[in-house]
Amino acid sequence: MVQKLEIINLYKKKLNLLKKHDKLYFDQDKPVISDAKYDNLKKEVLDLEAKNKFLKKLNLSRSVGSPPSNKFKKIKHLKPMLSLSNAFDIKDMNDFISKIGNFLNNKKDIDFFSEPKIDGISATLIYEDGVLTKGLSRGDGTTGEDILENLKTINRIPKKIKGKNIPSLLEVRAEVYIGKKDFEKIRGSFANPRNAAGGSLRQKDSKETSKIPLKYFAYGFGAVEPMIFKTQSEFLEKINYWGFSTNPLIKKVQNLNEIEKRYSYIDSIRSSLDYDIDGLVFKVNDLKLQSRLGNTSTFPRWAIAYKFSAEKAVTKIKDIVIQVGRTGAITPVAKVEPVTVGGVVVSNATLHNEDEINRKDIRVGDIVLIQRAGDVIPQVVSVDVSKRKNGSKKFIFPDKCLCGSDTYKEINKSTKKQDAVRRCTRGYECDYTAKEKLKHIVSKDALNIDGLGKKVIDQFWDLSFIRKPSDIFKLDYEKIKTLEGWGNLSIDNLRKAIDKSKNIDLDRFIFSIGIRHIGQENAKILSGFFKNISNFSNLFNETDREEILKNLAELDGIGETQIDSINNFFSKKVNIEIVKKYIEKLNINEFKEKNKRGKFVNQSIMFTGGFERMSRSEAKSIVEVNGGKVLSSVSKKLNILVVGNSKPTKKKIESAKKLNVKIIKEGDWYKILNI
Repeated sequence: MVQKLEIINLYKKKLNLLKKHDKLYFDQDKPVISDAKYDNLKKEVLDLEAKNKFLKKLNLSRSVGSPPSNKFKKIKHLKPMLSLSNAFDIKDMNDFISKIGNFLNNKKDIDFFSEPKIDGISATLIYEDGVLTKGLSRGDGTTGEDILENLKTINRIPKKIKGKNIPSLLEVRAEVYIGKKDFEKIRGSFANPRNAAGGSLRQKDSKETSKIPLKYFAYGFGAVEPMIFKTQSEFLEKINYWGFSTNPLIKKVQNLNEIEKRYSYIDSIRSSLDYDIDGLVFKVNDLKLQSRLGNTSTFPRWAIAYKFSAEKAVTKIKDIVIQVGRTGAITPVAKVEPVTVGGVVVSNATLHNEDEINRKDIRVGDIVLIQRAGDVIPQVVSVDVSKRKNGSKKFIFPDKCLCGSDTYKEINKSTKKQDAVRRCTRGYECDYTAKEKLKHIVSKDALNIDGLGKKVIDQFWDLSFIRKPSDIFKLDYEKIKTLEGWGNLSIDNLRKAIDKSKNIDLDRFIFSIGIRHIGQENAKILSGFFKNISNFSNLFNETDREEILKNLAELDGIGETQIDSINNFFSKKVNIEIVKKYIEKLNINEFKEKNKRGKFVNQSIMFTGGFERMSRSEAKSIVEVNGGKVLSSVSKKLNILVVGNSKPTKKKIESAKKLNVKIIKEGDWYKILNI
């Protein structure tokens, strides 16, 4: 849990920093860091999101890639340009394949399509009746910049498609790059090939763009009407025939062994290629299966980027310090002699928890190997005991929080074992925990107050400007004006950002409170249950809370851990008082159903037993997409119990009969779906 909290905090810091440099570079064309440092920062955000599944709502399309600027006309993409989740080793790839098999309820080998992951600039080309009519940058993934005239300067991009059976609407996704050899001729003007490609595509004068030797590889599609392709390989073969450039290293593979062989081969030849790549992309080849798998809010479930190996370095631990997270988790951090790892100067490395320190016997003064792979926070891999000095002492993990109170290791209800993480349980009564809670509340996925980042919270805390969430909305701007670095413009921007944050959706509000084990997805489920802040506020009353928690147990996605955590949080009077005052400052929007026209609107559905043609995950996804709600237990609120052919639970069926719940068999379920 400690690592999780640290990663969440660092993720938000990196995301805000990326946004700042995006604006400087893309909006103002005045970068203050090198392109290499920017690329490293972007990679850190991507790596963190990929390695940590609890960062569900990544907003990656807003934080990775070129945000729409004021230079070009903004156009909405016909279909969002999603980013890819990442794999860093064979285990990650095995997990990816297993999840696909489980989702599709498929035990057979699935065909995958592999292609090199070009380190270039993403763009999309839109053809209407075979004629190129629009060309957009990735932008924020939802809206891109109109860079059609600049894209037209790339010779191999067809201006008109010649051939038979061309879809009336065809959106081709491409990666634009500059070859290494071509870059050597112009390197005086740009930091690296990717920077050159990006800068060239953003020239206001397309004549200037035409002077740059841009190339591209088409790799995918967005909207296609009518859909005439059955597989990813067929799509690329067809568009290559129509004149589009496709990568010659694309290849179909079928299982984990073939995937690893392909990965190793491309890794071995990548230095000889005329373009930069940082991994391989593997996609489910069958487009019908892609459609069934669908997307998360940020990633397609049917594709992944298998990144090349992690970077490592040797350094020395100068000290081990303790940090406190927003849920009271105590995290040890190694202060190391600065060392460059993957182009980034590293001075801190996570030690995860007390057990990790003991297992690796990590001590102050040790020479250690650290690495940056999926984790943005570097981690200590191993200790070189042979270089340990005589007199070295074991690190004794403190049993008290920085606030002076005792810390505890909880017993995990599932495993019945003691947690690895020590925790301070004082909550808002611990200054260190309270300050971290404030950082969470103002973060991007909560109140999203631009200008009120971690360093500002630290500063305002030390000055006693902010101590509770409600204090955010009654800041004394005259006092802030006296501080170094705060002028009229920055104060005005902060005031506007705070005023804007007062209007917040119910799910973001619930997430912002920072209840342990209540992440963004849990918050969405809870907002659908409570509907409005008035119902949510009934949690403040002990009698009402007891009844509410019983009902929460019926929700799919809310388990005993979340229910206990909600109860523990609102059992403390200090938490109730703080949340009440926080609510008084906000305008909290009621929950709105996303789909009011689906097949299962206002219907609560439950599944029991295994299905032959789809997984429970896919069935659940279908219900939610069609406006329904999935329950985990039988109650009066249940409308339909779907009984799978494989080992259904008899007790659930009997309970449903007693409550006159409609029961349908697996075959009837497919009839409803028309499949």
